[in-house]
Amino acid sequence: MNTAPASSAAAGEPRWLTDEEQRVWRAYVDATTLLEDHLDRQLQRDAGMPHVYYGLLVKLAEAPRRRLRMTELAKDAKITRSRLSHAVARLEKNGWVRREDCPSDKRGQFAVLTDEGMGVLRRHAPGHVNAVRQAVFDRLTPEQQKSLGEIMGIVAEGLQPSEAGADLPWLR
Repeated sequence: MNTAPASSAAAGEPRWLTDEEQRVWRAYVDATTLLEDHLDRQLQRDAGMPHVYYGLLVKLAEAPRRRLRMTELAKDAKITRSRLSHAVARLEKNGWVRREDCPSDKRGQFAVLTDEGMGVLRRHAPGHVNAVRQAVFDRLTPEQQKSLGEIMGIVAEGLQPSEAGADLPWLR
């Protein structure tokens, strides 16, 4: 809601978005909401899992020995530890992931991608990458792709403060 020009904001008043900033913000919100829904529906239809679960399988597939500490997996996936625990429980039920205790830390656990989980990922990766390509990359020029990557990197970096006590999903 733009109720006052940014330049006329008094002390303590919000810096309202300009009309152009509002247009950009709403386009971003619309696009990310629609993109997440598009990818989630594609993966539910083709693989029987939500997009976030697919992302967890990818993170594990890329990790050494296909295993990550649960805390590291939550950080990589940018989700809360409770959401990760629920997701891993569902993936375990499907036989795609297993948990292992950490030998050096009695409270720690690893999530490990099983051979069956790797097979599911291999079968469904082509359809998912096609959905991503059609929804995003085929619509952008190489210059726009580069700009999008740079912009999203700046936004993500700014939302991940490094100081102790930062309120980040994987720390909750």
